[in-house]
Amino acid sequence: MTGHRERQVVVGQAVLPVELTPDAISPLRFGAVTRNAHPIHYDSEFARSEGLAGPVVMAQLHGCLFHRAAAEFAGVGGQVREVGWRNRAPACAGDRLVVTGTVRSVDAVGGEITLDLVERCGSGEVACCRGRAVVVLG
Repeated sequence: MTGHRERQVVVGQAVLPVELTPDAISPLRFGAVTRNAHPIHYDSEFARSEGLAGPVVMAQLHGCLFHRAAAEFAGVGGQVREVGWRNRAPACAGDRLVVTGTVRSVDAVGGEITLDLVERCGSGEVACCRGRAVVVLG
């Protein structure tokens, strides 16, 4: 497919990585903005009582990273039409989160590009989330 800037996109093409390492305050702040005050996201003792290593990153923050990866792929003037993901493993404050992916399909008629996305945490062995996004290039 040819984009506005003559950008070629092909099935299997890589989505450039998007990274975030949330500190201990990030989940608390994100929770305040999204009105998610569950103590599992900011209270270490409570999180451990639930069998977790520490406060966990909330699902919507993972979704924001997926959206950011899709938006960066779409480029300036591009559109993210859809983002979906499924949480598969917890990520804690201090874990390095990296979203990568590949182009699944290119609709030459409608201009939509479907991306398969995965978020890995820590050393990269654990897939925290898997999902997809639909974009149109800018």
